[in-house]
Amino acid sequence: RSARNNGFEMLAADSSDKANVCCLVNPCNPTGDYLELSEVKSWISNNVLPGGYVLIDESMQPWHSPEFRQHSLLSQHEYIRSLYREQGISVFIMHSWTKLWCCTGLRLGSVVCPTADHMRAIKKSQVPWSVNIVALAFLNAVVSDEKYLQKTWQMTPLWRQQSIDQLSARFPTWEFFGRSFLSWIWVDTKSEDVAERAIELARAAGVPVRSGRPGYNLPTFVRVAVRDPAKFSVLLGAWKLL
Repeated sequence: RSARNNGFEMLAADSSDKANVCCLVNPCNPTGDYLELSEVKSWISNNVLPGGYVLIDESMQPWHSPEFRQHSLLSQHEYIRSLYREQGISVFIMHSWTKLWCCTGLRLGSVVCPTADHMRAIKKSQVPWSVNIVALAFLNAVVSDEKYLQKTWQMTPLWRQQSIDQLSARFPTWEFFGRSFLSWIWVDTKSEDVAERAIELARAAGVPVRSGRPGYNLPTFVRVAVRDPAKFSVLLGAWKLL
């Protein structure tokens, strides 16, 4: 949307041409696609022109494990420096912190820039007071909540697999996508009608799921959030009518 609104030329999704502005969401929400560090570096080499800009959105990366930083491009200081020094490629790494700590209303996020000059250039366009005192106080508290993070890393893969097992038993033709650590499941119901009905039933039960139609043109897909078994049972109950 941003590229289109600013009048940039947009390459087709299957284009083999390199671009001077590229964006990669890793892990990708909602499809669940995920690239390891070596694959991210290859992707940059294959898709970005010298002097170009790379935006890496790692908002879902912290779910990976307690070692998520080691799997993040944030750990690759020298690589990012050398890209800019030798090819003029600027890498920006973005995180939305509202997802991990379930505080979407606060709108907390961060951008790590390749150089201090890049950071100062962005700050000139930043809206004043873009993060309020309440949000900063919340962030200061939750970053110390190690118990919450440990439970997230421990339980998310377990609850995710339990959800897949129960859905598979009830809907054996459905197909499930995404890495085991992700906080959602990308589901192919194999039917547009079934997907639409599943969305309607979930919304009516107060446990909405996301459609794959808008933005992705995948009308047979839905995204299901990973929740504790008690909450997931509400969705299963709603889908008895499918």
